[in-house]
Formats: sequence, C-alpha cells, structure tokens
Amino acid sequence: MAEETKQNSNNGFVPIPTGPTGEQSDSRGGNNPSFGRGGQGQRGNSFGQQRKPGFGRAGAGGRDVAKDEFQTKLLDLARVTRVTGGGKRMSFRAVVVAGDKKGKIGIGIDKGKDVSQAVEKATRRAKRDLVNVIIVNGTIPHEVMAKSGPAVILLKPQKKGRGLVAGGAVRTICELSGIKNISSKILSGSKNKLNNARATIEALKKLKSKI
Repeated sequence: MAEETKQNSNNGFVPIPTGPTGEQSDSRGGNNPSFGRGGQGQRGNSFGQQRKPGFGRAGAGGRDVAKDEFQTKLLDLARVTRVTGGGKRMSFRAVVVAGDKKGKIGIGIDKGKDVSQAVEKATRRAKRDLVNVIIVNGTIPHEVMAKSGPAVILLKPQKKGRGLVAGGAVRTICELSGIKNISSKILSGSKNKLNNARATIEALKKLKSKI
C-alpha cells in the first residue's frame, strides 16, 4: 500500500538529474582526479605540462639573443660612379671602423646600391678583418710610424691621464681599439680619411711588446 501511495503522489513524474554524472562527469572532468584547475588532465598534458617555464617570453627562458661586443662607427661615406658600356652606375662606398675597446680593431670598405647596404657590408667586413693591438697601461708600448699611400702617421705613447691627443680617423681608431692615452701626428698633407685610417692600422700592426 505504501508503494502504491508513493507512485500516486508522483503522478508518473520522474526528475531529471542536473549534475554531471556518469560519462558526462568523466568527459568534462567532474570526477576525473587528473583534471583540475590550471588546465591539467588530458587538456593539461597538451598545453600545461609540456610548456616550459618562460616559453615564448623574451628574457625568461626564451631564445637568448647574442649581444654584439663590437662598437662600430661610420668613418666616411662617398658616392661613386662606375662608367660602363651601358652607361653610368651609381653606388655608395662606406668606410666603417669596428672595435671592442679591448685590443681588437678592424676597418671595412665596401660598396652598395644604397647607404644602408653599403654600411652593412662594410660593417661585416670590418668585423671579419680584425687586428690585435698591443696595449700597455692604456697606451702603446713604443713610438711607431707607418705609411699608406700618401698618408704618413706617427704615434707616440703618453702618460696616464694625458688622453687622446689625436683627431679625425686616428682618434676614432684609437678610441675603438681601447687606447686611452696617445698622441699622434699626421706627417703628410693628406686629408683623406681612408688613407689616414689605413696608415693608422698599419702603425698599430707594427707594435711589439717589450720583453
């Protein structure tokens, strides 16, 4: 009688469960212990757990960018023309000096169709053709003189605190090579920056350490 009374009270109405049960709870992660906050479980294995710390963020475990230790300076830029059978071809010639201020210096000369291309090519050449400079206590070990074309350069060592007594291309090369105290003299009347730079590089190549 009690069962008949209960069925009559419901009038044939059966409530539908609203919570995640059975297969629905397993598929959505309701009763799955491996599925929790932070996107774990099956979804977490593909997105959360395999992701390394700092992935895709610059400076936090991402790809390290190699820092260039060389400093460059544009020494001269000229517009040149080459005459061919088909006419004149215009281009730019760049002279770039590169150094690390630790005893390495290089000069690069190259041409390009525009200014940026010429500077980029000359910079690569300068970093490839490096010269080791002997520096003792911030200056050169002895007096040296060199010639390149019509340019003649004389370099003399100086005491600490004297500074760079030089100008133009000579000063730029000495500064980027790491020399802090030196005096120079251009013995020729040449004002060509390229020739003076080449003469300065030749003078630095002649330096020898005193034993």
